[in-house]
Amino acid sequence: MDSAQTTCCIVGAGPAGAILALLLARQGIHVTLLEAHEDFDRDFRGDTIHPSVLHLMDEIGLANRLLQLRHSRVHTARFATPDGPIVLADFRRIEKKFPYIMITPQAQFLEFITNEAKRYPSFQLLMGASAQELIEEEGIVRGVRYRSDDDWNEIRATLTVGADGRSSRIRRLTGFEPIKTSPLMDVLWFRIPREPKDPEGILAYFGRGHGLVLLDRLNEWQVGFIILKGSFSQIRAAGLESLRKTIAELLTEFPDRINHLQDWKQVAVLSVESSRVPTWYKPGLLLIGDAAHVMSPVGGVGINYAIQDAVVAANVLSEPFKAVTAIGDHPREAQSVISQVRKGGLPPLHVPEAQTVSVDYLHEVQRQREFPTRVIQWIQSQVQKRVIAAVLRSDRPLQVPWPIRVLLHVPIIRDIPARIIAHGVKRVRLKKRLAGHPT
Repeated sequence: MDSAQTTCCIVGAGPAGAILALLLARQGIHVTLLEAHEDFDRDFRGDTIHPSVLHLMDEIGLANRLLQLRHSRVHTARFATPDGPIVLADFRRIEKKFPYIMITPQAQFLEFITNEAKRYPSFQLLMGASAQELIEEEGIVRGVRYRSDDDWNEIRATLTVGADGRSSRIRRLTGFEPIKTSPLMDVLWFRIPREPKDPEGILAYFGRGHGLVLLDRLNEWQVGFIILKGSFSQIRAAGLESLRKTIAELLTEFPDRINHLQDWKQVAVLSVESSRVPTWYKPGLLLIGDAAHVMSPVGGVGINYAIQDAVVAANVLSEPFKAVTAIGDHPREAQSVISQVRKGGLPPLHVPEAQTVSVDYLHEVQRQREFPTRVIQWIQSQVQKRVIAAVLRSDRPLQVPWPIRVLLHVPIIRDIPARIIAHGVKRVRLKKRLAGHPT
């Protein structure tokens, strides 16, 4: 069995893992990123890059290059009602530099981020490396054992980060049990053509027991058809023609477009979940992104929150990583690094005295991220219970009460949904020492 050593081993090269790896590598911190698949190309993954992420890319000088990738821009989100369309969010009212959500295939985004990280000699990406076991010694996680090309290997690390998604193996290996809610919906994803005369942005249609959300992807619409949880087997038994008819009744602007749905193979089923683990860490291990909290698709904020986890983790952990490295590699020079940690880091916390990151720092990551995560999950739950569940259980078109219509025209109130979607409950910024040109 081959064995290697690194400072930070990140399991899962999704948005959270890839961004954290890039931010650490820019600081000269040795980081190894493990990805179980051979490539990033998976269908119907979250493809939205929110303004908060674009601002992060701008802070580290990558926004202009990122925007050179083929993408569409969503400036508004609106839904149709019998009384006319209602604009739920207009990002142009709250943003000057990036007044839109960028939509691009997640595979393209991850390739962009990891290719940028490869510019730094302290970064290593291992594709087709499936983490199978945690290395634990005296109650501390010291790394992982993984399989690659049917061979077993291990990588030892000062800190292991589980960023391996909603079905996180790392989370299961820790024995952490998530607190789960019971969303009342699932989503069927598929694509239909989009024509130049079609409206832009995010479109939503609710009524007659179903919901429909369309995401503008240049020459096609990515369509999410909202159904009652567990009802897909009945829908499939009723046949594809029945599904097309139901969708056409909602898709009033271009109902004939649904005829492009010709095979069940075009449909992907998302079983909607919402959960979070009470504790995101143990000695030597930290969970971020979907590994720590699985988001409902309501608002499309999952990627946004996962990347914000990565930014906070980089803000909190970069200097402690440097201190640990200094202690291990250059004990005589360690004191100056420790002094820097105390000045620019987190004064109440302990500076590591051995080659491990104090759990106080891991707790600090969770402390900063848990509140906004719990708030957004509560908001998503309320939308699901009070709006989506009511729609799914009714055979009538969605009626929006007049007080809600009035409130959506009050300047301060009308911009709240756009701010939450764009930046989350609490805006996260990269610390100055991590922005700009890497040290």
